Amino acid sequence: MMSGKTIRGRGGAERSHRRWIALGTAAAVGLGGALVAQPAMAAPGEDPWLSMPADGVHRFTVPAAAADAAVGATPAAIAVEGNLAQNKQWAQLNSGLSGGSWTSTIGPLEPGLYYYQYTATLASGEKVGFRNPDSPQAVTSKPAWNTFFVPGDEVAWMADVPAGGQIETLTYDSTVAEEERSAYVWTPPGYDADRAEPYPVLYLLQDAGQSPAEWSELGRAAQILDNLAVEGDLEPMVVVMGDGDSSEARTEVLDNLLPAARDGFNVSSDPADQAIAGIGRGASQALTLMVTDPGEFSQVGSFSGRLTASVSAAKAAQINAGTDLVRLYVGNTTDRAYNQTVSLADKLSAAGVEYEMDGANPDSGGTWESWQENLRDFASRVFQDTTDGGPSNGHLPVEGPHSLPAPGTTPTPWIDDNGIITFETGTQFADAKNVTVWGNWGAGGSWPRLPMTKVGDRWRVTVGPLDGGSYYYKFVVDGVDHKDLSNPTKVTIEPNWSTFYVAGEGLRAEYTGDVPEADRGAVTTMTYRSTAGEADRSAYVWTPPGFDAERAEAYPVLYLQHGGGQTWSDWIEVGRAAQILDNHYLRGTIVPMVVVMANGNGVNFPNEMLQRIAPTAEEQYNVSAEPDQRALAGLSMGSGHALSTLYAHPGEFGYIGAFSAFSAPPASADVEAINAGTKLLRIYSGDIQDFTYQPTLGLIAALEDRGIAHEFAPLIPGPHSWDVWQKSLIDFLPRLFAADTSDGIPVTAVVPEGENGSLALTVADYGDGIALAGPDNAGNRLRFTGELPEVTVTDSRTAQQAGVGGWAVSGHADAFTSAGQTVTADHFGWTPRVLTPRPGLSAGDPVATVLAGGPGLDTPGELASATAEGRFGSAILGAGLVLEVPVDTQPGTYTGTLTISLFPVD
Repeated sequence: MMSGKTIRGRGGAERSHRRWIALGTAAAVGLGGALVAQPAMAAPGEDPWLSMPADGVHRFTVPAAAADAAVGATPAAIAVEGNLAQNKQWAQLNSGLSGGSWTSTIGPLEPGLYYYQYTATLASGEKVGFRNPDSPQAVTSKPAWNTFFVPGDEVAWMADVPAGGQIETLTYDSTVAEEERSAYVWTPPGYDADRAEPYPVLYLLQDAGQSPAEWSELGRAAQILDNLAVEGDLEPMVVVMGDGDSSEARTEVLDNLLPAARDGFNVSSDPADQAIAGIGRGASQALTLMVTDPGEFSQVGSFSGRLTASVSAAKAAQINAGTDLVRLYVGNTTDRAYNQTVSLADKLSAAGVEYEMDGANPDSGGTWESWQENLRDFASRVFQDTTDGGPSNGHLPVEGPHSLPAPGTTPTPWIDDNGIITFETGTQFADAKNVTVWGNWGAGGSWPRLPMTKVGDRWRVTVGPLDGGSYYYKFVVDGVDHKDLSNPTKVTIEPNWSTFYVAGEGLRAEYTGDVPEADRGAVTTMTYRSTAGEADRSAYVWTPPGFDAERAEAYPVLYLQHGGGQTWSDWIEVGRAAQILDNHYLRGTIVPMVVVMANGNGVNFPNEMLQRIAPTAEEQYNVSAEPDQRALAGLSMGSGHALSTLYAHPGEFGYIGAFSAFSAPPASADVEAINAGTKLLRIYSGDIQDFTYQPTLGLIAALEDRGIAHEFAPLIPGPHSWDVWQKSLIDFLPRLFAADTSDGIPVTAVVPEGENGSLALTVADYGDGIALAGPDNAGNRLRFTGELPEVTVTDSRTAQQAGVGGWAVSGHADAFTSAGQTVTADHFGWTPRVLTPRPGLSAGDPVATVLAGGPGLDTPGELASATAEGRFGSAILGAGLVLEVPVDTQPGTYTGTLTISLFPVD
């Protein structure tokens, strides 16, 4: 962004068709809409070692010879260090050496600016940071750093603007440093150096350890200001990014920087037209000037700042008289200035200084991610009248100082109400030199390491907020793996791992959390005699709430297998299968079933399953032996077990699921028998980071070539990991043991002959489908709307038949496709309505699209439910529909399916 022009100033003076399940009845409705979209944005990069092999996935490839040359030795290891953890906190991403290059892959990354360096660990243990020498130096104060920007709607406010302002260099003499210094000056689009009325001017000061250039290099100040300007949200102004690296800031700013700026640019010297803000030390300097020279700057901003000077009542009166705006900003509790900002606010309040508090940014701490937002907010306020002085949308109150528990006093990790996590070791590593915590908090569930800091005899690190969901981690101490001994959780096959859960939003958060104890299924251990040496083995078995071992009708059963290097306990201990099943059951989105998780290691699995595991489960747990009531699924090696059983014994299991799959059908496979005996074969995979991604594509090609009916689920972003497999299981479970509604014909559930009541669902005539109206351009998205045809539920069951229960209706959308392009179902939402209101009958909650911060109908959403009081008779339901897509979506006519399902509720 820096231009070559230098101004000399005076110094010193002046996202296959989907099926949906129904225990009772279901209907599918076609949906369609035509999209007219804008061109997609590309993600440029200046580092030739950095590539983007798939949307949002970034790959670092460092030639070994180049690494050797950069550090003067052959490294023992290479890592990429940067703001690569969730919410862009600093983390280490290990690289692997293959084919003459060190390679690491992560993604899909959230939009925003990333800064990083390559770090070599030498045989001596010394760490050396370096960058690609063929890339330009991106950060003045960090010569080893490079940067790249990931565009997206969320960060459109700091994307490049073609017709933006200009950045120029201003050099001036510093009487304090006794040297020539540089400042960087942004002038607005259409800047007129000869304008009669001088421009108001905002001065920005950097933190200690930064250079003033970082405002543009890491803060993207020019892009932020450009976007504000072209959107009309900025008073035309000049912004001077000065060098505040001085113990005599008053002299440096007032006597050197301000006069030089006035001399080099058409800026005002009227205090009413002067504003100042800074980060950390720069914020402290700005606040100090507010106290020492009240009225010199009419508007003052503190980004993660503090104030050491005292403020008397008389001084407060002067500040209030001469200052139109004092606004305080701070990150979440990971911001080292959090408590300082609390003290600052208290000091100003006690003195009577009028100020505004932007609140704590919940998403980031004392990092450029916070300060970029601070600059955007502050610059949009200065030199113009604003009526809203409250916190930014979503920011949290800053009500008092934050503190962590005393070292060693609680189990770890500590998880606060906002999802911020603190890890702490014991004192056994007091003499360690390097300690990190390694877990699945990277993009897509990848595993970056968080460097820990020594505090007394322990090591600590705080990160977050983490996205909602389940996590697993271990400590790495001087290269050796260790368990967090203060965390009581265990992972049998990985003794150094511990686990924890973070509440929040999103699919994994919603399905991997504990349900109330009274609503949980039971997890018990089944012992069976294995074909491997006739030894006893164990399996975990989940049974649904109200499981009846004496029930006349046997339960459907899913046999769920682990992967290579794992065992029978992993789906419970790491995969949280029990919680996923509990949550689905509580929502009424799965039929009551039994799930058996057995040991698949070292056996001929088809024989083991059909001769030992299934017969034992049928004997001990009242599960069905009927193929259409049996399912078999697994991850990785377990997917190979499921598929090999399908090929060897077609028709034994009506449903097959393969997660991170491989194992192409052998030449001897009976395709006709497989298709005739399999109700569903569904394949899942992570993205290109999943090392079985190519084998999965090979499997899909082989299935298509052989004519084996199957479904290939949309790729799940992430590597060969539990994040991917949990999402696979969440999607797979509702598809089991239910009528196929993919043809879209409504089906009526009929009570067995002899009974005198029924529960049925019908959908009003919808012709060829629902044509959504639109689009309406909503700025960053195109919005299509429509109405769900009236859905009627008729319940004539007797009280004996229905018991104390009622019913629930849910809906689930399929992806919208057009000529190979896909819009994932999370872009589709609804607002349910009950058109025949009465007590005991209630509409489901609105489901927002992903672009509006919701999950969309990619996962089931409730249309309505009825209790025992409200179930009887007919109920008419409706819903407003909305499809929201990015403005750069490929044009075309997109069609999808919305399936409405009715479930009796016990």
